[in-house]
Amino acid sequence: MNFVKKLICLSLLWTIGAFIALGSVTAQAKFHVYHQRSSALHKGSLRFLNNKKVHYVKVPKKYYHVSNTDAEHVIASKRGKTVRFHTRYVLPFPGKNGQHWGNPQSIAMTGSHYMYIVYCPTDLHNRGRIVRFNIRKLDAMGIRLHPTELRDAYHKRHGKYTKTQKQIHSYIKAGPLFTTGHGQSLAYNWHDHGLYMWRDKERAPRVPVNNWGYIQHIKTSTLRPDHAIRFRLRSHGLSVPGGHNLTFDRSGNAYFWSFPGWGAYVFKGKIHHRSVHFRLTHQVLKHLPGTRIQSMGYNPVRKRLLMLSDASIASFPAKRLKGHGHLTNRSFEWTQFGPKREFEGIAYDGSSRGNLLVNHCPEVLQADMAY
Repeated sequence: MNFVKKLICLSLLWTIGAFIALGSVTAQAKFHVYHQRSSALHKGSLRFLNNKKVHYVKVPKKYYHVSNTDAEHVIASKRGKTVRFHTRYVLPFPGKNGQHWGNPQSIAMTGSHYMYIVYCPTDLHNRGRIVRFNIRKLDAMGIRLHPTELRDAYHKRHGKYTKTQKQIHSYIKAGPLFTTGHGQSLAYNWHDHGLYMWRDKERAPRVPVNNWGYIQHIKTSTLRPDHAIRFRLRSHGLSVPGGHNLTFDRSGNAYFWSFPGWGAYVFKGKIHHRSVHFRLTHQVLKHLPGTRIQSMGYNPVRKRLLMLSDASIASFPAKRLKGHGHLTNRSFEWTQFGPKREFEGIAYDGSSRGNLLVNHCPEVLQADMAY
């Protein structure tokens, strides 16, 4: 009988050990980096385009900070195409369990269902988290009419949360901390319904750690990356250390823009499960919207790409990047805004009216017209 018991114990120990080993393998398999050997960049002949409709707006010496967060805010055009953005959501501050989520850096929307915000606290260099908001449920309960309810969702009243606050909590999911890099590039691929972002680690503001590009795929159930692709963007003497912004059109084409010092470069490509391919589009834009490259967006109704700087947005039709490019100065729309708030990103919920993420009172404002 003792011998049988020993066999059973040994069998149980072996089974437990196998489960532990399997668990460790599974844990390691949750995130995988695919190394792309070939260059991810194709560079053809380039020509300069004098897009003089676009005007350069300098970054302000000091950003305007909203003092009254109870009121509806409006960011209106000063020059160029007319549009007004009105408060849609004032984002929670502080976050869940009193967490300091930090500065919002980018926004993505999966139609009218979810809104995703990347938060990167300044004291956690290159690390941040994604917070998901069920905007369909929040809108249904009337949050748009009472934006301070979302702002104060984690402020206890008389030592406890109200029934309304608990309901709001059920519509918000805060993800874990992970390596985001600067965090400006979260984007929704309308074609494969995936979330992607660059892992653009920096040793100092706008100074990349190395010349490798990393694209991370975000698993929506965990709000963290499940795999990444490492690659180089270099071709015929040109080397690009990855991007800091990202957007997709409805066909799954990926775009980002950069400023190497002599004009705006626009890149177009495809992101697959294990590989990335971009080409530098042939038209170098002489005029940038502003000092800081903040974001890039895509209006799925108007089919226009948007380039964001602080208080300045330029846009043009995506189809005019095909082949060798057919952009002209007349292709562009441009707007300068006031007051001087930090523009972090723009996303679309399926309509033609953009949702603008701004800082210094973190909030999302929606355009009053197709923009």
